[in-house]
Amino acid sequence: MSKVSLGFDLEPLTVPVDKILPSRKTPVGVLTSRKYMQIRSSIQEIGLIEPLSVGPADSKTGQHVLIDGHIRLIALQELNYSEVPCLVATDDESYTYNSRVNRLSTIQEHYMIRRAIQRGVTPERLAKALSVDPRTITRKMSLLEGICPEAAELLKDRQFATDISRVLRKMKPTRQVECVELMVSANTLTVAYAEAMLVATPAAMLVEGKKPAKLTGLSQEQMAKMEREMSNLQGQYKMVEQTYGQDVLNLVLAKGYLTKLLENKSVARYLKQRQPEVLAEFEVIVQTVSLDQ
Repeated sequence: MSKVSLGFDLEPLTVPVDKILPSRKTPVGVLTSRKYMQIRSSIQEIGLIEPLSVGPADSKTGQHVLIDGHIRLIALQELNYSEVPCLVATDDESYTYNSRVNRLSTIQEHYMIRRAIQRGVTPERLAKALSVDPRTITRKMSLLEGICPEAAELLKDRQFATDISRVLRKMKPTRQVECVELMVSANTLTVAYAEAMLVATPAAMLVEGKKPAKLTGLSQEQMAKMEREMSNLQGQYKMVEQTYGQDVLNLVLAKGYLTKLLENKSVARYLKQRQPEVLAEFEVIVQTVSLDQ
C-alpha cells in the first residue's frame, strides 16, 4: 500500500515574527474590516489558536515564506509579538489551505460557545475575544433552545442568522421541519423568509401563545391564500424530493443516449433535413455541461 506524504511537519516550529515574509500584498481596507478586528481581539484576549502556515526556511536568509495566515500575522505584529508558532510545509507550493476548508457553521459555533462557557469562560470574555456585543454571545448560546432535533439536523452545516431560531421557536416541531426544508431547498435562510412562513402558518401548528402579528396590508382572505399556497408548496417539494434521484438518473441516461445518437452522421443528417427543430433541442441537451443548468 502506498503511503500518503504529509503536507506539514507534525510539530509546530516557533519562528521570529521578523523572519516571516508575506507572500502577497495586504488588501486595501483589511485593517478596518470587522474580520480583522475580531482576529486581533481574539489573539489579544486568548492568544493565537491556529498556527501560521509557512514554507521551509531559506538557507541564506533564514526567512520563511508565509503560505497562510496573512491577517493573523498583521495582528501579531500590531500586538508586538516577537515569536509565533508555525506549521512548516514539507512541499514547495503556494497553496492557501484555509480556502479549501468549510467555514464554521452557525450550529457548530453554538456548540463551541457552550463548551467554552461550560469550561469557565464568561460570556463577557468571549464577546471581548470575538469583538461582538455580549448579547450576541447569549443569543448564540441559546440558539437551539426550543428547536426540535430534526430541524437542527437540517441546519447543522449551514450558516444563518440567529434570529431564525427566534422565529422557529414559535412553531411546533413538525412545522419547524417543514419551514427549514423549504428554506434549505430554496437556499434562502433569511429571517424575512422565516417570518413570512410564520405568518402563513396555521394557528394549530403554532406554539400556544406565539401567534404572530399580522402583516400590514394583508386581509384575512390574503392570509388564507398565503397559508394554502405555502401548504401546496410543501406538498410539491415532497413530491420532487421523492422522485429527484430517479429523474436525474433518467436525464443522465438520456443525455448519454442522445450523444451517441448524434455521433451517427446518417441520423444527424436525417434530422437536419426532416426535423431541424428536434435536432436543435437534442443538441442543446447534449451540450448541457451540468444538469443543474
